[in-house]
Amino acid sequence: MNLSEFHTEFRNHVQGVMAERANNPDEVFPQEELIFAELAMDDVSAAGISEAPEVCHWEGTIRSAKLRISGFSISADDTRIDLFLTHYLGTEHLTQLRDSEVGGVAKAAVTFAANAGAGKLSGRLDPTSPVLELVETLERRWHDLDQLRVIVLTDGQTKSKHFSPREVEGRLIQVEAMDMERLFRHTTGKPRDEIAISFEQAIGRPLPCVHVADPCADYDYALTAIPAEVLRALYERFNTTLLEANVRSFLGTRKKVNAGIAQTLRDEPGHFLAYNNGLVIVCDEASMTQAQDGQVGISLLKGLQIVNGGQTTSSIYFASRDNRGLDLSRVMIPAKIVILREGEDQGRETLISRISQFANSQTAVKTSDLSANRVFHIQFEKLANDTWCPDGTGRWFYERAAGAYAVAMLRDGRTKAQKKRLQAIIPTRRKLTKNDLAKYHESWRGLPNQVALGGEKNFAAFMSALDETPEIVPETLDVAWYKEMIAKVILFKAIEKQIKTRDAKQIFKQGYVNIASYTVAIVGQRLGSRIDLMQIWQRQDTSGPLSRLLWDWACVVNSVFNRIGAGAQFSEVAKRSATWEAVQAASYPDITEMAPELRQLQDV
Repeated sequence: MNLSEFHTEFRNHVQGVMAERANNPDEVFPQEELIFAELAMDDVSAAGISEAPEVCHWEGTIRSAKLRISGFSISADDTRIDLFLTHYLGTEHLTQLRDSEVGGVAKAAVTFAANAGAGKLSGRLDPTSPVLELVETLERRWHDLDQLRVIVLTDGQTKSKHFSPREVEGRLIQVEAMDMERLFRHTTGKPRDEIAISFEQAIGRPLPCVHVADPCADYDYALTAIPAEVLRALYERFNTTLLEANVRSFLGTRKKVNAGIAQTLRDEPGHFLAYNNGLVIVCDEASMTQAQDGQVGISLLKGLQIVNGGQTTSSIYFASRDNRGLDLSRVMIPAKIVILREGEDQGRETLISRISQFANSQTAVKTSDLSANRVFHIQFEKLANDTWCPDGTGRWFYERAAGAYAVAMLRDGRTKAQKKRLQAIIPTRRKLTKNDLAKYHESWRGLPNQVALGGEKNFAAFMSALDETPEIVPETLDVAWYKEMIAKVILFKAIEKQIKTRDAKQIFKQGYVNIASYTVAIVGQRLGSRIDLMQIWQRQDTSGPLSRLLWDWACVVNSVFNRIGAGAQFSEVAKRSATWEAVQAASYPDITEMAPELRQLQDV
């Protein structure tokens, strides 16, 4: 598949989702641009470029300045914020865009960030505005942010992907374009594909190394030492994408090892090379040159990932950020570089996973750190692929590997007819990511305040729970358990669908996911033993009587949030353990209309 074909396929995907949602009477009729934004943000998240973004279309003006965003992503520690903005053309053929066009679009999001950071927006917004949380975070953290990016999502092709930073009130705002070419690169390749470093450009010369080539192995090997300033700049530009294959993220300077790194950088920079264990890096391509003195050096690395040494890398970055006077010029970091040879993609990725696992084995690594490859996810994926819905024509799709759904659509839906058939079998409403599964499972398990912490944190907690209390799922997943799990998903979606309709917005003004999560939790707690989940699976929906009961109980949950929230964003209220206690203490309407999914008390 070439870029032009990918553009056509992506456009067809957008229109397919449009048609699917337009046929749903409970959906607000979608706009093509908004669907594009949603799908593009999914790909950005899957590629590891940004933490899971939240779709949020908002625009406004201050004086004559236009402010607009299409979505945002806030890191768990509030130190990185990404703002997304669409420039959708909707053309049949791929359109070339000038850099000035992208810059003009980005200006609306830059202006939004500047006004929010200066405190000029929070007082103008309705308390239920979907961007209020973002605005308040920008206002509170403006001077402490490590990174603020504006990412322009476009179905055109841009010449540049990264633009010169914009300086606004002393804060540098990075501007990037996520165009069709870059989306194509990520969908058909790997997130690391765009990470490259030319040492001749970075330090003015090749990086001296010891190069070991083994013609019988599936990799080459090089030993070297990388200047700390180069490593810092790589992390600043590529952030967590650089560390995607590393099984641990930055643990903070309070950890003994990371505090020691910061101290060595400050007090003994010349000894860093001697003290530090160094990095393990994998890359897809390396260019070697030979200097006049015969010494071999690395001139270029492409498609690189740090699989061990994420703590060292991020500690160097954060130490230099927090101490502007820190001199990194004398700091070198030892590095082992594994250069992958051409081969079958799955084999290469397995090798990377194993290198990551074994390179990190000197400190305890939980099985959950390598989540996508653990047995639970492999079993669930197989059940999803093998289990058809009761109508025999459709099934659910479990995205064990990030971006697998898009790849399946591109791989198996080559013609318009094939794509239409595939979308009928596994429509987007039946796609589940690992974070989705954790959200539905933990809500039913009575942990809605944990779910409210966000996709990544809840998923990590779910994985830890599987290690600590493995009995929460069967040792071997079977079809019956799978169908009941999907029934819980359907139950959650049934609540969310009801409270997001036009009419429901008179009552439910915000926090739809939080309200659904808490409602599922209280239903699971009070009625779990009475609900025949297999009936929900057979119906692939909830009956009228059960839907009305879920509505009534969701209204009670919503009133609890309003009562104890005191005008705060529901997303914050939902994180409090006191909120779950209040929801459990509330009174719920009795069952007056017997639903077919509810067993009689004497049958329980």
